[in-house]
Amino acid sequence: MNKSIAVLTSGGDAPGMNAAIRAVVRTGLANGWNVFGVRNGYQGLINGQFEQMSTRDVGGILQRGGTILGSARCAEFVTVEGRTLAIRNLNRRGVDALVVIGGNGSQTGAYELNKMGFPVVGVASTIDNDLVGTEITIGVDTALNIALEAIDRLKTTASSHQRAFILEVMGRKCGYLALAAGLAGGAEAITVPERITDPEEIAETLSLAYEHGKNHALIVAAEGADYNAAKLTEFFKEHRDRLGFSVRSTILGHVQRGGEPGAADRILASRLGCGAVQAIAREEYGVLIGLNQNKVTTTPYEDIVGKVKELDADLFELARLLD
Repeated sequence: MNKSIAVLTSGGDAPGMNAAIRAVVRTGLANGWNVFGVRNGYQGLINGQFEQMSTRDVGGILQRGGTILGSARCAEFVTVEGRTLAIRNLNRRGVDALVVIGGNGSQTGAYELNKMGFPVVGVASTIDNDLVGTEITIGVDTALNIALEAIDRLKTTASSHQRAFILEVMGRKCGYLALAAGLAGGAEAITVPERITDPEEIAETLSLAYEHGKNHALIVAAEGADYNAAKLTEFFKEHRDRLGFSVRSTILGHVQRGGEPGAADRILASRLGCGAVQAIAREEYGVLIGLNQNKVTTTPYEDIVGKVKELDADLFELARLLD
């Protein structure tokens, strides 16, 4: 059967999205199917922005950051009327199944579309690593390495001036990036949304580090933590005399989402994109393609949407032992 499939990217861009697009397109074409790219996410579904894609259309994009298909917010898609229009456009193009590359919000939208009867398969892609159903998501490794490079650079200047630096990383309500970056970067303290922060304890940690002769200190703060960079900086202003260090803060922000994907994300994206097409070939729909125990897996949307991914408590303990 000569199937037709479509692929879109939605939500925040993540390094490796283009590699996933490439994998979906080339695996689909290898099966003898027609493959359409949808511009600007769910907004493109509603506007009918479909482009039939060839193998050359995805040539040279493996190493590129961002997404060649674009992404956009779409309030209309939240409504039943908007999703009905999206399905109508898909049917007009003769599309048999849709691949959605994106994070939590994107997969929630895909789930709603699937519940309305249109076959959808999701690919886990977000630097936040907050999706249930996969141990790691596309973009995380690259974002983590960008944060780690910033840590290493900040430590150099911090040592020169006997300073403590607060580095704020992205992640919304998930603290994985902060925890992993703090552990890999040797941070004295880490704040995450999943745990209540005691700023007094952090102040004591910095004070002890100074007394023990350290010439710098580092705190990695998640943007969604109760004490992010701004709140920690404000707290330390009132306790500067006891810290020993002068304190500066740096917010990485969207820098983490840009740039070329590393090898790990290119390989992960290629595996998951190919896995999405293989799921469609099996007619296994309403699932998220993820990676678990180094195997490409499928997890039903019912087990994913609305669920909260827990952080590994062992990583917290390891970070505490090694600070």
